[in-house]
Amino acid sequence: MVRRVAVIGAGAGGLASVKCCLEEGLEPTCFESSEDIGGVWRYTDSRDSRRVSVYRSVITNTSKEMSCFSDFPFPQDFPNYLSHGLVLEYFRMYARHFDLLRHVRLQTRVLSVRKRPDFAASGQWEVVTEAGGVRESHVFDAVMVCTGHYQEPYLPLASFPGIESRFQGQCLHSREYRDMQEFRGKRVLVVGIGNTGGDLSVELSRVAAKVFLSTRSHTWVLSRVSEHGFPRDMVGTTRFNHLLEWLLPSALTRRIKFRKFNSWFNHTNYGLASSKSSKFKMIINDELPCCLLSGTVVLKPKVKEFTESSAVFEDGTTEENIDVVLFATGYNFSFPFLEESVGSTINDNRSLYKCIFPPQLEKPTLAIIGLIQLTGSIMVGAEMQARWVTGVFAGCYKLPPPSRMMAEVLKSKPPVKKNPSERENLKMSFIGYMDKIAACAGVKPSVLRLLLTDPRLALAIFFGPCSPYQYRLVGRGSWNGARAAILSQWQRTLKPLRTRVLGDSSDSWCWMCLLALPAALTAAFLFSKTLLGRSPAVEEAW
Repeated sequence: MVRRVAVIGAGAGGLASVKCCLEEGLEPTCFESSEDIGGVWRYTDSRDSRRVSVYRSVITNTSKEMSCFSDFPFPQDFPNYLSHGLVLEYFRMYARHFDLLRHVRLQTRVLSVRKRPDFAASGQWEVVTEAGGVRESHVFDAVMVCTGHYQEPYLPLASFPGIESRFQGQCLHSREYRDMQEFRGKRVLVVGIGNTGGDLSVELSRVAAKVFLSTRSHTWVLSRVSEHGFPRDMVGTTRFNHLLEWLLPSALTRRIKFRKFNSWFNHTNYGLASSKSSKFKMIINDELPCCLLSGTVVLKPKVKEFTESSAVFEDGTTEENIDVVLFATGYNFSFPFLEESVGSTINDNRSLYKCIFPPQLEKPTLAIIGLIQLTGSIMVGAEMQARWVTGVFAGCYKLPPPSRMMAEVLKSKPPVKKNPSERENLKMSFIGYMDKIAACAGVKPSVLRLLLTDPRLALAIFFGPCSPYQYRLVGRGSWNGARAAILSQWQRTLKPLRTRVLGDSSDSWCWMCLLALPAALTAAFLFSKTLLGRSPAVEEAW
């Protein structure tokens, strides 16, 4: 019987895990190695090698309505995209509201997590911690690891001949970056075009003499702002779009996506992506196209080698007098505190049952929270994982036997290298994964059932944003305010923009209705075909 639970890390996943433990009547103790909560969102000027922090200017890529905990909306006057300071303020409000801080032990580092000798029968763990130079041993019935996957900087120096032996300039990883001032007047080469590489290139272009951005991948650049000025994820992340993507052939879906991406600007003209490529990634950046257009950022192919002061690229071109090489090449994850027999089996999230449970354990009392990359907010996904996991610990849900979990894990695609740029196995559909875990926890909403009982809510859920509140409508942990939160989410989106209201402002709801009309007609047609075909998979998509 699980009662005492160790939660490792007091970031978004750790705080949600503590709350979920309390809701299930468990006794959590959260160990946080730093002096405060917040995880990577707690910005500091310190470059402490033991913790990763966001850079000073970072802004969220997902909007507030799509990033909040499912029963605790962001304040309506918060902007739709948030600075690290506002995210941290929200975490503090969440922790105070649910009285979580008394369960958190700050400046306490977890040194080891090992099975107890009687683990096969008890499922218990021995957790050794250190605080103020004093080591302490604890026994817990279960452990939730909430350290995420932004842990160890990935610095592939071996892939760049000359960077260590010949290059005389400065070389650093984006983890060490805090702000742009120290790069003023310098010629900077940024390696890697993920979200971080794009952000830092744009920011550095304001003070650097020149910024070069090197990439080897096809990358589509999207704006945070969608049509008619609404947040992109609120318009795009809908159950209707999710169903269409499932129904249409993948080649057609890809063509539609590429055409929409190119409606902002032609990516091939900018050297970013070709619609003929089947391998591609997407980043969020509102300013990169303008920087490329104005020449303050210059896009380059993969680096072939470095000399004392220059970079030679695979297309034969050379850029001279490079002062700084900034690697925006991502992170590797590791769990050095886990005993070898457990930690060595976690190569990626596909070696875990539902990306959470190590399947080989005799007792399912260890859960890895947040080792996911979704097309939406990881914070929302981590909370959903925590809700299901604590329900399993409390005995409300049962997992299959280890043999069945192992079989399901082995059906997944073969693991890939730990190179973050190659870890496509970590990326999953936001709605697809959320629905899968929600179904395990019995909290997935049924649009068909709601059509009969609450048509207005059903339409908002199907055609509107798949916001976290949807997963508080039914089942354990349901929230009385979920319906109202769903029906008022567009008002909260517009609220921070109403700092100057014009007399001739059009009613946004009328526009939304007009936009939804063709979608509704299409859905009715597809649904009628679905009923005739009675496809179980399509019913599950609903």
